[in-house]
Amino acid sequence: MNRLADETSPYLRQHKDNPVDWYPWGDEAFAKARAEDKPIMLSVGYSACHWCHVMAHESFEDPGTAEVMNRLFVNIKVDREERPDVDAVYMTAVQSLTGRGGWPMTVFLTPDGEPFYGGTYYPKEERHGLPGFTQLLEAIDDAWRDRRDELLTQAGKLSAALARSGELPGAGTDSGLGTEVLDRAAAQLAAHYDGQFGGFGGAPKFPQAMSLDHLLRHYVRTGDGMSREVALGTLDAMAAGGMYDQLGGGFHRYSVDARWLVPHFEKMLYDQATLARAFLHAWLVTGQERHKRVLEETVDYVLRDLRHEDGGFYSAEDADSEGEEGKFYVWSFDELNEVLGAAGLTEDQAAAIADWWGATKGGNFEGHNILHIAGLSLEAHGGPGRGATPPEEIEQAREALFRHREQRVRPGLDDKVLTGWNGMFLQALAEAAAALGRADWMEAARANARFLLDELRRPDGRVLRSWQADATPGPDGRRARHLGYAEDYAALLGALVSMAEVDDVAWLTPAGEIAAGLCDLFADPGGFYTTGTDAEALITRPRDVFDNATPSANSLAANGLLRLAALTGDSRWQEAGEAAVRAVGAVMGDHPTAFAELHGALERAIRPPIEVAVVGDPGDPATAELTGELRRRFMPTAVSVTAAPGTGADLTPLLADRPLVDSRPTAYVCQHFACRQPVTDPSQLAEQLDEAMRS
Repeated sequence: MNRLADETSPYLRQHKDNPVDWYPWGDEAFAKARAEDKPIMLSVGYSACHWCHVMAHESFEDPGTAEVMNRLFVNIKVDREERPDVDAVYMTAVQSLTGRGGWPMTVFLTPDGEPFYGGTYYPKEERHGLPGFTQLLEAIDDAWRDRRDELLTQAGKLSAALARSGELPGAGTDSGLGTEVLDRAAAQLAAHYDGQFGGFGGAPKFPQAMSLDHLLRHYVRTGDGMSREVALGTLDAMAAGGMYDQLGGGFHRYSVDARWLVPHFEKMLYDQATLARAFLHAWLVTGQERHKRVLEETVDYVLRDLRHEDGGFYSAEDADSEGEEGKFYVWSFDELNEVLGAAGLTEDQAAAIADWWGATKGGNFEGHNILHIAGLSLEAHGGPGRGATPPEEIEQAREALFRHREQRVRPGLDDKVLTGWNGMFLQALAEAAAALGRADWMEAARANARFLLDELRRPDGRVLRSWQADATPGPDGRRARHLGYAEDYAALLGALVSMAEVDDVAWLTPAGEIAAGLCDLFADPGGFYTTGTDAEALITRPRDVFDNATPSANSLAANGLLRLAALTGDSRWQEAGEAAVRAVGAVMGDHPTAFAELHGALERAIRPPIEVAVVGDPGDPATAELTGELRRRFMPTAVSVTAAPGTGADLTPLLADRPLVDSRPTAYVCQHFACRQPVTDPSQLAEQLDEAMRS
């Protein structure tokens, strides 16, 4: 075994038996490179990455290739999910060199860490216009020995470009920051809407959950029917397609086609987080059972398959099982009918089930079938699932097929727990638990919050990035490693604010501690750096500003801080949140997918919040009726708390001087620095909330 055997990352440990003399990222590798005057070959990937596995099998497991790597280079392997800072710096370099990026990422560095050449996947042998990997290694070595000046010049240019990449696009002022920015972003999204299949543009199609959330917020604020149509049409199309696991719930990473039929089969925790939130908001807007069902199935998938017994949520499931992408999820026509027959369905019933899920003898994916709701289009039905009735036996069939599938070899599990991704899912879980009245979900949310604060935070309060059950405990007994990034702090902050709103106002105490760490370690006069002031210095200090597959740290921070400010009245959080919005500026309206999450923070920054406090005994059904009326509404700029009489005023002014009325649980609704008459009846609370939303 090589040096990766003791790492917390399952991805790194997958390479522990490689003949490659791998180093984890760290001083030891760079010292060796300087001592031996060798360049560094940096390989970055992640556990659920299909082509990462392909390159590993072809090259890193091959003794001949490994001999060349070990002789000519110092080789470093990085898990991009554990080290997003390293990934961000060198991905920017690769994109500058090639015009594109992706994983696996292969970068060649000087012993001082400056990149001079890079790309993504390289085959073992030359094909498709790509050099063979060994051929590339030897060419790089030849250039390093004979044309080093050229390489160092290239490295200098790249390093200078990397330093400029940290510059923020905004002017740092409030100029042009108003609702017109939000309107412009919604119009841009609508202009790129695929009215036939949903989503934006052509293949491949990504979920764009944050953009859909922006459109739902825009609809609630303006009543714009097009925003509603685009958001709901896309959500419905994804839920009907093969990108959604029709049997086990949860979403695959993205669709390789325009119809959402054939997914890239990995399942990532962050996609479950952002899409669960989007479907929650869709259900709050529409009240439609189909949106609630997808939300429930997605949450249940995570709690069933991605949860550690102590409360943490795992990162991902691979696309591959038994060496084949998608094998766990697809069905032959004969196997499908065999399972349905064994479950007691007649031939006619089984045929109806097969038709509903689009299964045929020829299949739709390499001779097999990806289950999806077939025969529906946005044009014909106003959205998949609308106007279509599934066979009566659909649930019986789903249960039988799911049980049978559970006997297959599962895809590989990336069982590291990442603070940032857990925070994202925790926020969605807590809010969904409150909206649906799911006590079991709320208990899972509490367990996760406690786990993150206990296991991924040092005694001095410093948040850490990654935890893994099999990792060797550190000096403090924790199995967590790597200093947390701005994403970790910001996502955890947002989750704890939600917990304070929907569970217990006492969660505001750790939320304030996390907010202080976020601002002290990562903030500058505008926006947030990826790494803390106490972190290892890379060749440049990266910023996470653009929303991508996950919300950016800057967007998460702005939202969390503005929500915390509205709950606590602390101007420090308000100023820091507004600074993060100004750091991008009005340009966010022209690039809606890059700043979709930040649009929510902008709306909070320019619109006074609706403040709601419910005071009552938590065990009183009348208290639950009031909170139920509150939680079953989508109010994007509202903040709210619930507490027993006489408690919580030391944590939030929303609970100051809030007595019961006539000894009954009471709701207080305030806005624009004025409060409405306190009410005890849920229908009166509904009227006040409706008025507040219209004002």
